[in-house]
Amino acid sequence: MEEYLEQFKKVIVEYTPKVLMAVAMLIIGLIIIKIIVNTTKKVLRKRNVDISLQQFLGNLLGWALKIILFITVIAKLGVETASFAAILAAAGLAVGLALQGSLANFAGGVLIMIFKPFKVGDLIQAQGETGVVKEIEIFTTKLTGLSNREIIIPNGSLSNGNIINFTTEGTRRVDLVIGVSYDADIKKTKEVLTNVLTSHPKVLKDPTPGVTVLELADSSVNFAVRPWCNTADYWAVYFDCMENIKEALDAAGIEIPYPHNVQINKKE
Repeated sequence: MEEYLEQFKKVIVEYTPKVLMAVAMLIIGLIIIKIIVNTTKKVLRKRNVDISLQQFLGNLLGWALKIILFITVIAKLGVETASFAAILAAAGLAVGLALQGSLANFAGGVLIMIFKPFKVGDLIQAQGETGVVKEIEIFTTKLTGLSNREIIIPNGSLSNGNIINFTTEGTRRVDLVIGVSYDADIKKTKEVLTNVLTSHPKVLKDPTPGVTVLELADSSVNFAVRPWCNTADYWAVYFDCMENIKEALDAAGIEIPYPHNVQINKKE
């Protein structure tokens, strides 16, 4: 028992300084890595590098430095780096096979940074979600949804799927379908609808707003109403036009068809 206690004391005396040194190296190393990453981002920002690339390179640099720090700390504890590297390589192969999805997401992130289908601040629609790009990370892309939700999409599926970018062109067309009664005069209706569009301050003059007969439906004549606006004004133009069109049609005596309740008088 005394021999075991003596050996335990020797182990404590021998390894305690190494463990304390390793912990100190880990803490100091993480602080230095944070400083390096922040400094790198500042340099990239001063050189007007795209913000998406700034975030991506910052994340990539941070992970790479943390891996190097981890290996250094392990070596400080007395583990041979050569044997550890072999173990790490074997473990990396096994983990790589198990985490094929994560590797696909990393590759997807690289493809996004190379081809740049979108950047931070763009309004996009992808994987059934719509939102403003908040951050492009190594494995995922974060969006801020229209209702202020955070949406996280894996880069692998994002890079392999359809992406609609509403921001790149700068302008958008608002697609409205307005139905009026068959009794309404077509020319007068077109004039009323056109006046609503041209009088709105956020509707662009070029391209010219369009008002055309879309279809002769079962109970209404449907007009395709197509104003253009800046991307940032899309929803303001959409809601304003819907409200203004209703008021203008009512003022002109043009009926918008709707189901009427038919009352049947029953004789007692």
